[in-house]
Amino acid sequence: MSDIWKAVGVNGTLPIAPIYVDEGDILELNVYNSLDKPISVHSHGLFFKNATYYDGAGMVTECGIPPNESFTYIIDTGGQTGTFWIHGHHHSELSDGLRAPFIIREKVPAVQYDEDILIALEDWQRMRADDLTNLQQSVPLASLGPNNPTALINGINGNTTQPIHFVPGRRYRLRVVSMSGTYWFKVRLPGHTLEIIEGDGTDTEPAV
Repeated sequence: MSDIWKAVGVNGTLPIAPIYVDEGDILELNVYNSLDKPISVHSHGLFFKNATYYDGAGMVTECGIPPNESFTYIIDTGGQTGTFWIHGHHHSELSDGLRAPFIIREKVPAVQYDEDILIALEDWQRMRADDLTNLQQSVPLASLGPNNPTALINGINGNTTQPIHFVPGRRYRLRVVSMSGTYWFKVRLPGHTLEIIEGDGTDTEPAV
């Protein structure tokens, strides 16, 4: 098993930078497919009312972008705010790196805070997603041995990412988004009390 393989990035970079827009902005996402198979790009959690052809679910709302072809997604953020993510949605591009946080900032936040911090969680497999899927379908899972993925925080190995320093008396908004392909994450901040103020783009009454 090789420790080196091709990942999927954007404009030669990985991890892909987060996308920040303001409520009511219209985002034009120009996608050129330089891979050898079709791709699509899905905006996870957005409604796309009367515009499902921009939803980006491969073989559901579109056929996918052929190799060496382009498509422009028009994403109207009117009526939605919150923490989302964008990812490949045709083959396995998501698990190979084609994913990024997508933040729609409110004009008037429902809850006031001093600082906004993004925490994007990812699982990074030990081989290309297509190869891992084919292997799992051809041999018993138990015979593969330990194959736990690496956990990434904002695109960096979770064991080496920089700590967050909280200042007493300040209020922080933590935008936690799981961009995992297969695994769940549990998030804890020992010694701190967290309030949930939004989930999947919907504001909630603050709840511990």
